[in-house]
Amino acid sequence: MMQGKIALEEHFFLPSFAAYGADPSPLDGATKAHNYVPAYFADVQKRLGDRSLRLRDMDRCGIECMVLSLTQPGIQSIPDRAIAVETAKRMNDDLAERFLSAHPNRFAGFAAVALQDVSAAGDELQRAISKLGFKGVMINGYTNIGDMNTAQYLDEPPVWDFWARVEALDVPVYLHPRSPLPNQRRVYEGYPVLADAPWGFGAETAVHTLRLMLSGLFDRFPRLRVILGHQGEGLPFLLPRVESRLRHASPEVRGRQLKPVTSYLRENFYLTTAGAFRTQALIDTLLEVGSDQVLFSVDYPYETVQEQSDWFESLPISVDDRLKIGRTNARRLLRLSS
Repeated sequence: MMQGKIALEEHFFLPSFAAYGADPSPLDGATKAHNYVPAYFADVQKRLGDRSLRLRDMDRCGIECMVLSLTQPGIQSIPDRAIAVETAKRMNDDLAERFLSAHPNRFAGFAAVALQDVSAAGDELQRAISKLGFKGVMINGYTNIGDMNTAQYLDEPPVWDFWARVEALDVPVYLHPRSPLPNQRRVYEGYPVLADAPWGFGAETAVHTLRLMLSGLFDRFPRLRVILGHQGEGLPFLLPRVESRLRHASPEVRGRQLKPVTSYLRENFYLTTAGAFRTQALIDTLLEVGSDQVLFSVDYPYETVQEQSDWFESLPISVDDRLKIGRTNARRLLRLSS
């Protein structure tokens, strides 16, 4: 078993989330009790906040460090601007105190930010990096503005000032999935579980990523690095078709990007194995982006460390690629010292 693995899409939740005025109910997210068996739901809820259980799971499977982030949809689901700003700050402080300070060599952090207020989000990211030692930022898809059916996506003009701050800080953004807007779920009627982790998460995030590519964001800020989980939310397989059809689209509708969309996937994105333990899919991902852009992750506690690690150890890849994916790519990207 490979020792020293680093995992990047690993979630936490603390009861203090509600103490700052945020409604804790949206955190059901991918683990809605009515969609999943009670035993699974209860185990996830327990492990989200239990540091000792997490460390035992890590030790058993050779994981040296987990990069922790507030479970979805987190801050992005708080429509009230002031509450969102305050909750992001307090949750970052709580993560630093509860996990990072107690075990600095075992845990790192991705900051939560409130893009309901773009300027405050940039300030909080700066504070989390410079004062708390966080390694980047986790953004859970679109941000609710004012109500749960109004979204701000990351390619839209108000957010570009935040992207400028991100590039200046030279840290990655992990774009994590969330379910589609409640008023955009007609296709899921009768099959509500599909709107969440089994399908809606990936579909929503893939389209969100395409918005970033077609907006010209990466031409304006070429040093941006975005992390996608679940082996790229299907994009390694799907983007060649997108690129092919965009060639025939009218100039006014095919986007403002200056390069083929697959170029951005290879140059500006890192893809993790979180929650996607399928060998055939990984081989395709490696063929599309190369082993320098792929990172080991679990999606803990929604997936088990044991299942993800057993799959990773069985992959028919070289020793060098296993080391890069499991450890050295993450150390380079996040500037980890251990």
